[in-house]
This record gives sequence, C-alpha cells and structure tokens, in this order.
Amino acid sequence: MLEVKNLSKKYPANDSYSAKDISFSVSAGEVVGLVGSNGAGKSTVIKSIIGVLPFQEGEIRINGFDINAQSEEAKRQTGYVPDDHSVYDKLTGREYINYIGSLYGATKAQKERAANELAKQFDIYYALDTQIAGYSHGMKQKICILGAIVHEPALWVLDEPMVGLDPQTMALLVKFIRNYADNGHAVLFSSHSLETIRKACDVVLFIRKGRLVEQVDLRTNKDFELEKEFMKINEVEDV
Repeated sequence: MLEVKNLSKKYPANDSYSAKDISFSVSAGEVVGLVGSNGAGKSTVIKSIIGVLPFQEGEIRINGFDINAQSEEAKRQTGYVPDDHSVYDKLTGREYINYIGSLYGATKAQKERAANELAKQFDIYYALDTQIAGYSHGMKQKICILGAIVHEPALWVLDEPMVGLDPQTMALLVKFIRNYADNGHAVLFSSHSLETIRKACDVVLFIRKGRLVEQVDLRTNKDFELEKEFMKINEVEDV
C-alpha cells in the first residue's frame, strides 16, 4: 500500500539531512507508528509521503502510484490529518466535509456517511451546521479527522492526531484507527504517546536524527518495552 525506498530530504538552510536513506512499507491491514523525539524527522517523512515536501533522493509509492511522477493519483489514495488541525474556519462542518470529499472524488454516499454516521461517532454531529470558527481546538481536530477519511482512502496518514482531544475521544480514535486497518486499509501515524502506539500499532519505527534506527513488529514482540527502547535510542550518541 505504501512503499518508501531510500528517502532523503535536506532543507536548503540546513547542512545535514532531515531524513536520510529511510526505507519502510505499510501493507493493507497494518498500522505503523513513527516514534522519535522532537526534531527527529517524523513530520518530514510524513510530509514527503503526502506530497507536501519535495525530496532529493528516493522513491515513494502509494497504492502503486509514484508521489512524484503520478502526484494527483497518489494523493487521491491518501487522507491526511496534520498536527495543527488546518481547516477552513468560514465553512460549517458539513460544508467542510462535502468540500474536502469533492476534492478527493468522494461519492455522495461517502459524504453522507462522514456527515452522519462518523460525525455522531465522534460526537460532533450537533455542530455540523455551525461555522468551524466557533469550534474548540478538539472539535477542529475532529472535523479534520472526518475530512481526511470522507473518501475512505487506501492510506490514512496522521501526524500527532491526539493533540487537543479529550481522553474519551483519544480512546475512540485508537479503536477507529485499528478498525480502519482491519477493514483492509493502511495507516501511518506519528505520536509522542507510546501508550497510543502500543494500543494501535502492528509495527513501530524509531526515527532519530533523520534516520530509521530500528523497526519492531509488535505482533511478534508483545512484551517489547517501548519506553525503555525509546530512552535507550535517544541516549546513544552518533558515531
């Protein structure tokens, strides 16, 4: 579903790479988590995958489409939840869902499902016909989540999706992520919450200083100590 091969990205003002020679894949039915300290390169990897950032080296394919050579086709395969809940404040929640859905080619049935079934599930249905400008931080995050999955993308990408959510909604989102993958989709997300990673993910990728330093399959390593490994990795100095 997602194939990242030898991805390298360097920003013009930096001498070092923000992402260097990173390779991994996410298959249908899998949830993969990106873990790393602030500035490790997680968001750089994610934004390269969704086509926001150009990259110097490597290849990214989403459902078979190359993000550079077949950009439009590749982007239609994805749904993206940023860490800053970027939404159009002057639209109502319903208008936002319909607008984003139209951009990605969602069917009428898919739009109606997002605006009804999913909105009720995320407890935001009551506010769908009011302007997003009046939403709380958590409500904006919820409507952003609905906009990202209205077209039922093959790959769902989330960058720190728990920001601003209350504990009940966080638990709901973890369950929803898991169910989304179990229904044949692929999910990639970054999080500083190792507890969330443990509950939702099949595989965890440890990123440090722009490099993928470890990949662990939690399905075959059920007793793997995420916290201990995270601290160990971030204490080791580069050679």
